[in-house]
Amino acid sequence: MPYSQFSIDQIETNFGITISERVGIFADISEVTYSDFLAELLQEYIPLALAIDTEKSRSELIIAPILVELKKQLNYQVSLFSGKEFNVAPERGLSGFCDFLISRSPEQLLIKAPVITLVEAKNDNIQSGLGQCMAEMLAAQLFNERKGNEIKTIYGAVTTGSIWKFMRLEGQVIEIDLNEYFLSNVGKILGIFRSGLESNR
Repeated sequence: MPYSQFSIDQIETNFGITISERVGIFADISEVTYSDFLAELLQEYIPLALAIDTEKSRSELIIAPILVELKKQLNYQVSLFSGKEFNVAPERGLSGFCDFLISRSPEQLLIKAPVITLVEAKNDNIQSGLGQCMAEMLAAQLFNERKGNEIKTIYGAVTTGSIWKFMRLEGQVIEIDLNEYFLSNVGKILGIFRSGLESNR
């Protein structure tokens, strides 16, 4: 089945994963400054995205500009994929399309070293995207193991565009940060993403 069909229960049962909920896993990560260009874009785009109120509008007008800013901040040494097919283990259900995937490699034509998966929450419901994001994180972990990539931790995020929730996978444990992070603090969201990518270098 595709990533989008996974529930949290299925992640635990099918893959023997332990899921741990903790408050403030990423709370101590520092905010980062971001460009005036992103600030201006978001000032114009956010009201439009929220008025249109579709997954596509939030993806194109809120999420994508933030991730492009992240790529710029890291001197284009990471790659960003949107709507990319990522078939890692179809026999285990780890196949389908990822909303967004960030790789440690600068190679933009092929996914080479996935570190972060990001899922757009369906119907503005963060909870509905958690199982899908976890499945994509497990696929990224398995992909890296097969390729011999020394990436210890896989990060995941689920967002409505306005609200962001982060997770991390190490070994057989997925930790979910019970804190929610808000679009009003873009510097914090970028800081969490940067921390995840830089910790795997």
